[in-house]
Amino acid sequence: MLARTDLRGSTPTLAELRRALPRGGTDVNAVLDTVGPVVHAVAERGTAAALDYGERFDGVRPASVRVPSSVIGDALAALDPAVADALRESITRARAVHADQRRQTSRTQVVDGGVVSEKWIPVRRVGLYVPGGNAVYPSSVIMNVVPAQEAGVGSLVVASPPQKDFGGWPHPTILAACALLGVDEVWAVGGAQGIALLTYGGTDTDAADAPGAVLDPVDLITGPGNIYVTAAKRLCRGVVGIDSEAGPTEIAILADETAVPELVAADLISQAEHDVLAASVLVTDSVELADAVDAALDGQVAQTKHRERVATALAGKQSGVVLVDDLDAGLAVVDAYAAEHLEIQTRDAAAVADRVHNAGAIFVGNYAPVSLGDYCAGSNHVLPTSGSARFASGLSVQTFLKGVHVIDYDEAALRDVADKVVTLAQAEDLPAHGDAITRRFMEDAR
Repeated sequence: MLARTDLRGSTPTLAELRRALPRGGTDVNAVLDTVGPVVHAVAERGTAAALDYGERFDGVRPASVRVPSSVIGDALAALDPAVADALRESITRARAVHADQRRQTSRTQVVDGGVVSEKWIPVRRVGLYVPGGNAVYPSSVIMNVVPAQEAGVGSLVVASPPQKDFGGWPHPTILAACALLGVDEVWAVGGAQGIALLTYGGTDTDAADAPGAVLDPVDLITGPGNIYVTAAKRLCRGVVGIDSEAGPTEIAILADETAVPELVAADLISQAEHDVLAASVLVTDSVELADAVDAALDGQVAQTKHRERVATALAGKQSGVVLVDDLDAGLAVVDAYAAEHLEIQTRDAAAVADRVHNAGAIFVGNYAPVSLGDYCAGSNHVLPTSGSARFASGLSVQTFLKGVHVIDYDEAALRDVADKVVTLAQAEDLPAHGDAITRRFMEDAR
């Protein structure tokens, strides 16, 4: 039975709501002392340090950091045709959605002779991290690579942990997904040392086919990982850009008495399957639904493959049922929670979804479960966690673009506003700013 938080008959403030709701998460600060020396060592010694730490943590040392092209090609050739077909469909749908996200250059004629444009420039080189862990994530390859490619990124590298069972290379399904996307630079490095190597670069001294090959550092790192990956991203932020600090995955379901208990239970389980720290939260104004979902969970958890992991996640403090008086109160709860994934299983689900302010992604109705978004909806599944959907967005083409203003004023346009600029410079006690304007109109400056 899921733990219950009963908010009926109360009108909690936003602060009280945030404190009352089920929330887990991890303390990144707790591992910074462990991760710091790893990042520092890779910054100082490059590839050698990354491989040393990888051998210690992963129990395997790849023959080279960069995966040979022949290994990538062989992985695709050996891939189950059904999996290859499903990956191609996922790529096609993701491309359709992300192709529509590219922003166009804007041009504003401020005054005659004065134009300000905003152009969108792709990040030069990006590192896309694909985790190992409890599962295999070719879908994460797609979700990172497609928006980067659609943004026009010219150079990208996928990094994923080496696997003992596969000769020290990343999982072959990961490599096959890279091949389908035309990615030919893949590094067999994971964890904090992988993030650090992406940040600082190195030399692939162990590579048999290209000893001494340069491993160029990147400008931006995206993709989720465990707490050590997150800590390394925090420490490297500023040297490189990062997308976010990803916490454990989470689902919230806003449901009323019209919801199907078996479907709600299945969706809660599907998210709990990721990790023992995963959060599964049901928000409802129907005690009868909550009871029926508990009953459905009992049967479905017993039948699922990863039942111990699922049961642990559902029993954790991060999961539970929140009972509310009505749908308006439920909307206030889900906005305060700001879930990574929010499902709406109510009557008029689309209208209810339109009223949501805070969510990483919103899944509308009985036929749009989170699992669809994970693979084949066309949407991106790299989303803000731990309540950061209040202010952050999921991965998109915009993640890989920089908006740059281009200012183009002629002499007459500058002269027309010169006195205003000088006045503001003097008001801020920055007289040299004003001098930079007035000197342009002095005779000797000509």
